Amino acid sequence: MIKIRLSRGGVRKNPFYRIVATDKRVKNKGKFLELIGYWFPAKNVKKIEMEKLNKWVSCGAKLSAAVAKLIK
Repeated sequence: MIKIRLSRGGVRKNPFYRIVATDKRVKNKGKFLELIGYWFPAKNVKKIEMEKLNKWVSCGAKLSAAVAKLIK
């Protein structure tokens, strides 16, 4: 099953998140299928490519709770 979830990066106390499409069984920092966007909470900057997101959702991918909140 494909999930669209956050992958954490950055340094301690300054996180940076990528929004990725990945297999549910892969670790959080493991390989991903496609990069969909990013979120930098310290500066409240986010970019989500809706075309890629809609493509994966139409193929049956499920959104994580955190990604669903970011999209709203």
